[in-house]
Amino acid sequence: MRRSMLGRLAVAACSLSLLTAFAPAAVAQADGGGHDRSYKKVGYFTQWGVYGRDFQVQDLKANGSAGKLTHINYAFGNVSPQGRCFTGNVPGEADAWADYVRPLDAANSVDGVADTGEQPLAGNFNQLRELKAEHPGLKVLISLGGWSWSTHFSDAALTPASRKAFVESCIDLYIKGNLPQDGARGGAGAAAGVFDGIDLDWEWPGSAGDTDTTYRPEDKQNFTALVKEFRTQLDAYARSQKKKTKYELSAFVPTAPAKIDAGFDVRRIMRDLDFVTLQGYDFHVSGEPRTAQQSALRARGDFSVDGTVDAWLRRGAPANKLVMGMPFYGQGWTGVSGGGDGMGQPATGPAPATWAAGYEDYKALKKLADSGTYTIHRDRRGGHAWLFDGTTLWTYDDPQVLRAKTGYIREHGLGGAMFWSLDADTADGELMTAVDRGLRGR
Repeated sequence: MRRSMLGRLAVAACSLSLLTAFAPAAVAQADGGGHDRSYKKVGYFTQWGVYGRDFQVQDLKANGSAGKLTHINYAFGNVSPQGRCFTGNVPGEADAWADYVRPLDAANSVDGVADTGEQPLAGNFNQLRELKAEHPGLKVLISLGGWSWSTHFSDAALTPASRKAFVESCIDLYIKGNLPQDGARGGAGAAAGVFDGIDLDWEWPGSAGDTDTTYRPEDKQNFTALVKEFRTQLDAYARSQKKKTKYELSAFVPTAPAKIDAGFDVRRIMRDLDFVTLQGYDFHVSGEPRTAQQSALRARGDFSVDGTVDAWLRRGAPANKLVMGMPFYGQGWTGVSGGGDGMGQPATGPAPATWAAGYEDYKALKKLADSGTYTIHRDRRGGHAWLFDGTTLWTYDDPQVLRAKTGYIREHGLGGAMFWSLDADTADGELMTAVDRGLRGR
């Protein structure tokens, strides 16, 4: 999943399918925070989205998403060359300013109160703490790695000693909340209670990821051991704190069977993971020479969500621990020739876009769809949609597609839905609302 999705766009699709299960969906039960606990609704909040997109934690309250989510995954935490979790102000590597230093004014604060210069925790972490106070059932996980920050995962997982030290560092920084001192900010326990667990986003154990990411054949066994080490240390710390509920542990996992087999001992890791989020997008990307679907529910002979689910089920994953990934963005091509509806046709390159060529937020694509310039096309059997104006094509998920996908989740007894990323939704949370209603059968 991405530290900047920019790195993903130049890479050919590295995902494949997984989704046919059994087991009826659990009966809906709501906790004190008003969340439907039958299904997980996991949204990624991007550290860098607070800048150009100006998407603050408070916006999750304003657009109604906070009351519909069960989990927020904070993207991302990085792994140092020494195999440790770390933060700081290192361009391209860590952003403590966004995480816990940056003061928020009253208008951008969840509780409506401006940060002061003396408080030890500010920035996104403090806002997440405030959001959790208003939604007691909401859990926040720190997501480690992503496409650009998986560079040193293989080294960190290499030996029993390196795994132990790596996990200790992550728990110390994020679970115990012992942040580096930055002026008045940080210090021992400053972020304690912000995070309820850890999400492992190693892309990918045992196979190629970003250009500088190390991978080894032994990553598969080492990832299994790393998951076990996280589970062991998280449980031990919970016991030491007399915590009534355990810290959660999840992982983002690929769609391509070759990548699954290279890096994931499915039956063993699923014993220690509370759930996995499935890559349900980037099946095809705008760097490819022909237009193609990026997130189809079903696609004969091609990558698809259904195929991804099936691949994980066949390898022993329980259906109720599989959380379907959904894109809140689109992949786009320009210079499309060949006529017709544009799908499967040659293109000259990625389409111009707001933040990165070939990648556009749903909120911008909705405006294109409403402009009258583009025609909306649908493959109803395949469960995907695209926009085409005769030259430029965007493949994306809209509320109608998401209704089909949530119906699939309920039908097959899956664990829920995940979305990348929350800052790409509309100001009124249109996609989040569609997913929430769909999982409730409405």
